[in-house]
Amino acid sequence: MSTPQPHNQPPPFSGRDLLTEDPALLEALRRSGGEPSPELVRWGRLAGSASAQEQGRLADTHPPVLHPFDARGNRVDEVEFHPAWHWLLAQSVGAGLTAGPWTAPSDTGAHSRRAAGFMLWSRVEAGHLCPVSMTYAAGSALRHDESLSARWLPRLASREYDPRMIPLTEKTGALAGMGMTEKQGGSDVRANLTRALPVAEGPVPGDAYRLTGHKWFCSAPMSDMFLVLAQAPGGLTCFVVPRVLDDGTRNPFALQRLKDKLGNRSNASSEVELHDTWGSRLGDEGRGVRTIIDMVGATRLDCVLGSTATMRDAVSRAVHHARNRFAFGALLVDQPLMRNVLADLALEAEAATLLAMRLAQAFDRGETDLARLGVALGKFWVCKRTAPLVAEALECLGGNGYVEENGLARLYREAPLNSIWEGSGNVNALDVIRALSREQAALGALTAELHRMRGRSNELDRFTESALQQARSLDPASPSAAFEARRTVEALAIALQGALVVEHSPAAVADAFVAARVVGAHGHTFGTLPADLASAASELIARTG
Repeated sequence: MSTPQPHNQPPPFSGRDLLTEDPALLEALRRSGGEPSPELVRWGRLAGSASAQEQGRLADTHPPVLHPFDARGNRVDEVEFHPAWHWLLAQSVGAGLTAGPWTAPSDTGAHSRRAAGFMLWSRVEAGHLCPVSMTYAAGSALRHDESLSARWLPRLASREYDPRMIPLTEKTGALAGMGMTEKQGGSDVRANLTRALPVAEGPVPGDAYRLTGHKWFCSAPMSDMFLVLAQAPGGLTCFVVPRVLDDGTRNPFALQRLKDKLGNRSNASSEVELHDTWGSRLGDEGRGVRTIIDMVGATRLDCVLGSTATMRDAVSRAVHHARNRFAFGALLVDQPLMRNVLADLALEAEAATLLAMRLAQAFDRGETDLARLGVALGKFWVCKRTAPLVAEALECLGGNGYVEENGLARLYREAPLNSIWEGSGNVNALDVIRALSREQAALGALTAELHRMRGRSNELDRFTESALQQARSLDPASPSAAFEARRTVEALAIALQGALVVEHSPAAVADAFVAARVVGAHGHTFGTLPADLASAASELIARTG
């Protein structure tokens, strides 16, 4: 049979410059430290190249394989990855996406540049960025112990990817994982049952303990060290658990199985058994949650960055299709209703980008109070908005969007993850409610940030004051505060995005955001912008590249 040559089909979505075609990201980078470095410019081109996109596809298509034993029956607990996984990690580590910013406190733009790089490379493949993100976050947590930081941080910040399972002293670079949640507790880590018994001395530095228990989700099990929560005599405590001890022996770390996940399939999420496993105490006994709070803030930031990148990639792919596909006598991008959908999606992605980069900037500036609330707000809102946005973008391609080769299907499977990881929507919403009532400095920092744009938009001013009044009147002991937590967090997140869009985006984009997201001139689905915003659609769509 002779198959006709295809026509009216868009070209492949590759050979793109993902940084320079993203004005919102590029402008945010310039605000954080001037023009992007040549390295970051090259990074954007590599991320959009056909070769990098193919490596991402291969890593997702060929998931990791668990090998509990070797050929002779010895317990090895190793995970085999496709070569694409190692290529992707080598690029990420080489670009400084791990713990480098924590080693350069005088570099005021380090976290922002790293955030931009993380978003660009997320558009290649998201799964391998799990260990990258946890390594970044571990750098923050390790600051609680000077000796452990001196031992681990230089290799966690290294730009050399070294996957060998050998002692830390022989490695050129290291990665970190985490073991927090257990079957019976999930996000309620205080319900953890894993036990940690102190010993007089052991093969690990600092205060040594032996841990015994089970971890329900242990991500990146081939990492070199893990931050693990366990019940010590003084209560829930954080520990640094190496995979390989300094004498070359392997720390007891039994991989029971790999999770069969909806998305994020290249990443080897695992269940782990610990039995007399060596660990070094990080922070005081009974202060495990307090010790990891900085780490949680860093991983939640990466959830915002990753979800923003997923949004941006979905919108870009939808616009690319619409610009190259004729239907009903015109290009799809020129059809009025499709323009409404694409402009609405672009509006959401731009607001997410501005918020994500402002949060990274807060890390650079040491604005810990703003980061404390802003990251939790962004984690809830941006991650929640990602799944419906990707679903709508997928529909822009019709049946082609539902086919794996076009990239949207993988994004759709990936979209819910960041809303679940590091605390689901409810956990984040309740965290915000507690912070609003107990941490007045954080509320003050958020209020100051929202008020910087006071007077620029009467509608935004009214919306912001209503959201702040709702926040100030919270009684955390009242069931109604918890019942309405999502409503409160949503309003604050929209107000924060609104302030950033009004400050930084073109007037047409800012007017569209205020009308659609603040005033409420919008329906319940994407693509319901009012007719008086039709003129803004061209600028919104153009800003997708």
